Amino acid sequence: MNDQNEHKPTIGIESTNPQDMPDEHAKIPVWNSENWFYEDVIIGHKIRSLRRTISEGEAMQFNMMVLDMHPYVADEHFASKEGIFNKRLVAGAMVFSYGLGLVATNCVNSFSYGYDKLRFIKPVFIGDTIYSIRTNMEKRPKYLKMGLVRTSYEVFKEEGELVLYCEHLHSVKYKKPEKFKDKAEVKK
Repeated sequence: MNDQNEHKPTIGIESTNPQDMPDEHAKIPVWNSENWFYEDVIIGHKIRSLRRTISEGEAMQFNMMVLDMHPYVADEHFASKEGIFNKRLVAGAMVFSYGLGLVATNCVNSFSYGYDKLRFIKPVFIGDTIYSIRTNMEKRPKYLKMGLVRTSYEVFKEEGELVLYCEHLHSVKYKKPEKFKDKAEVKK
């Protein structure tokens, strides 16, 4: 283990051991998934994504998929000649989706509970490059089998300009639920 890292690696070190495939396949860790539990969450821990440039083609594909044909995201003529930014925007929903996806951990023990404080702080334009930083903010016992973890997502463009902020609530399974039965907010 790297001594500079605050915690143990969790990517691809264990399997969920599915029963519906050959045993030698089931024992292989699942690629691009994590298996951490509530007890493993370190408050203050941060991860940063790779950078990603948003192209015109994928922006239009996203717009068509969600039926967002607002002139600021879909009409080059309007955006460049009449719009206040003089160029086309990337839809905020796309920035949100990409920003979270860039740091998605694919943890098999964690489930989305919801989002708070979503703010589109600055515009993102076609051709901009974004990256995300996820920070574990707090955790608390919530249910008999799962706790609640709050993480912040900050999406930046280019060389560090904050464009989006939100907080994500996750339900996360306990490794040892019996330790939390008296602390759970919901006792069902």
